[in-house]
Amino acid sequence: MDPAVILLLGSFLLMLFIRIPIAFSLGLSTMLTALYLDLSPMVVVQQMVSGINSFSLMAIPFFIIAGEIMGQGGISDRLIRFSNVIIGWMRGGLAMVNILASMFFGGISGSSVADVSSIGSIMIPMMEQKGYDKDYSINVTITSSVQGIIIPPSHNMIIYSLAAGGGISVAKLFLGGIVPGVLLGIALMILSYAIAVKRDYPREEKVSFKEALKITRDSLFGLFTAVIIIGGVTTGVFTATESAAVAAVYAFIITFFVYRDIPISKFVDILRNSLSTLAMVIAIIATSSAFAWMMSYLQVPGMITETLLNLSENPIIIMLIVNLILLFLGTIMDMAPLILIATPILLPVVRSIGMDPITFGVVMMLNLGVGLLTPPVGSTLFVGCSIGNAPIEKIAKSLMPFYAVLVIMVLLLSFVPGLTLWLPNFLMG
Repeated sequence: MDPAVILLLGSFLLMLFIRIPIAFSLGLSTMLTALYLDLSPMVVVQQMVSGINSFSLMAIPFFIIAGEIMGQGGISDRLIRFSNVIIGWMRGGLAMVNILASMFFGGISGSSVADVSSIGSIMIPMMEQKGYDKDYSINVTITSSVQGIIIPPSHNMIIYSLAAGGGISVAKLFLGGIVPGVLLGIALMILSYAIAVKRDYPREEKVSFKEALKITRDSLFGLFTAVIIIGGVTTGVFTATESAAVAAVYAFIITFFVYRDIPISKFVDILRNSLSTLAMVIAIIATSSAFAWMMSYLQVPGMITETLLNLSENPIIIMLIVNLILLFLGTIMDMAPLILIATPILLPVVRSIGMDPITFGVVMMLNLGVGLLTPPVGSTLFVGCSIGNAPIEKIAKSLMPFYAVLVIMVLLLSFVPGLTLWLPNFLMG
């Protein structure tokens, strides 16, 4: 293997191992390799600037702000009550409510961690109070939050489109995630119901028709955010960036002038939190772009594609290997940099076996979503355990049945492309 490739990947992994933040690890390993190759450091800087100089990326700050506003503005509480009207009457009703609320909130925030932080802070204590076991409460909350990664608006889908060269329609990616996201929610409900029956968890009291109408009407303002985003993008009225901006303005109006659960002075704190998140995301995108460029310069994607295709000519075997790679990498790296690094490497591989890039985008998101629930990185797992005040080791062990459901969904999406392609093809041709 080329010494420069060993230096690039080896220094990056070493810095990760000694707990240097990932943005610095990516940037420093790229710079070290550039110096070894006698390339000007300015080339690395130019690639970092180029990586974030994209109009499509403007959608990310707006989505982050919209999610932060609605997360703090009482939307999650209303979605929980709305979900309770629909499905709370079943055995283990609060678990079903949790999953359905995550499905709705995922369509607003587009973030797994935001989902757990908002929905989980309400649902985990509530479930424990009603007699649900702590591990079950946390498991349901964190696994259902993965829906937010594939149900639009997912800012990770925008990053994937960028990493793929910008030739993949964000609107089609958004639509491609809807059916898989709903199927994942149904699969988690089936498992949660089976466990609830076995452990004899309670049902929730049925809500009166009059109260149900009031709750539904109250929640529709929040749910309409997702309609603006998905409808605007798919009909061509908005680009993804414009829909994100409109959604942020709409979220601001609904939160501060319709619901009015928090004073407008809180908007400063919301912007501060959003800025903190955005700074981290943009730094990672910039350094990941430079790292991905260096790998391309060293022809790493071509080498890996050739190696994988030499292992087997069977598309099923190759796809299983690609899934294993993504599942493994998802446990040790954050999602955004991994999308930027892995997409240029693995997309040519799956294209060579006939997989549509829309399908691969959704499959990649779900694989990396499992990584968010898995140590040692597992940011969603850490947030859930922090809210539930539970040790990570115990929760990770009790997650096994939920991991099984997620992996089955990964395989289903990998080998039944119609699940991801039917809706985009039907609505957009």
